[in-house]
Amino acid sequence: MTLSDRAGAKPRQIAFLGTGLMGAPMARRLLKAGFPVTVWNRDRSKAEALSVEGAAVAASAADAVRGADIVFTMLSDGKAVTDVLFNQGVAGLLKPGAIVVDTSSIAPPIAREHAEALRQQQVHHIDAPVSGGVVGAEAGTLAIMAGGDAAIVESLAKVFAALGRVTHVGPSGAGQICKLANQQIVAITIGAVAEAMILVEAGGASREKFREAIRGGFAESRILDLHGGRMVNRSFAPGGPSRLQLKDLDAVAAMADLFSLDLPLTAMIRDEFRDFVADGGGDTDHSGLLLHLEKINQRMGEEKL
Repeated sequence: MTLSDRAGAKPRQIAFLGTGLMGAPMARRLLKAGFPVTVWNRDRSKAEALSVEGAAVAASAADAVRGADIVFTMLSDGKAVTDVLFNQGVAGLLKPGAIVVDTSSIAPPIAREHAEALRQQQVHHIDAPVSGGVVGAEAGTLAIMAGGDAAIVESLAKVFAALGRVTHVGPSGAGQICKLANQQIVAITIGAVAEAMILVEAGGASREKFREAIRGGFAESRILDLHGGRMVNRSFAPGGPSRLQLKDLDAVAAMADLFSLDLPLTAMIRDEFRDFVADGGGDTDHSGLLLHLEKINQRMGEEKL
């Protein structure tokens, strides 16, 4: 048990860098759990929206981490995380013993590089990407995949409890590998559900009733529940933008090359997302892949006429 976990001890000071779609509800959960939180976001208005809930708003990332015990990052990609940590002065201001918890989804080699660079400054690093989307972030039910020192992960138990369920999955970079594997499953399953929706409608069945009919069977999944519902309702406002889904699939492909793996299903769904993003679907929710597959099938139908 750490000092901050003891009854009556002062809660650890948290800095949260990146308060976008996922970061804002996560920071909000930490505030509701009683942690003092300072927030920063490149678009300051997104950080200021949390001030009414008790967050202190910093003018820069460097200002946000002054005196922080724990620093969360929830940024778009590895380049953004590297920039904030090492180019904007954050790493140099962290006190010895501070913990950086990177919940962004980035390439595993980059996460390991960050961990080593921070270790040399006596700062701990945990790569802890999350799954569960905005819904999970708001409800505090995220699946958190943590790579790094198991003892450090354990010391953050009460902090993670405000966000969801944490599992220590291995050394530095392991959290990111597990998140990429998660994203493989998500992308492939979205593709499977979308194709099934197209098939049942072509055969004269109701997409909505089809989804209801197979609930509870072997095809049941959270993707069918949430994203299948989006497809039925044709509601594709981004919870998880397709451009970020593609970014993760590109990272999976890079790891497959590194490990000399052949992942044919992943390669096929990556191609579909690449085409969808290139056609303007980058900011559409990844369940919107349905739109891309519908367009392909419509074109095929027209060619047969």
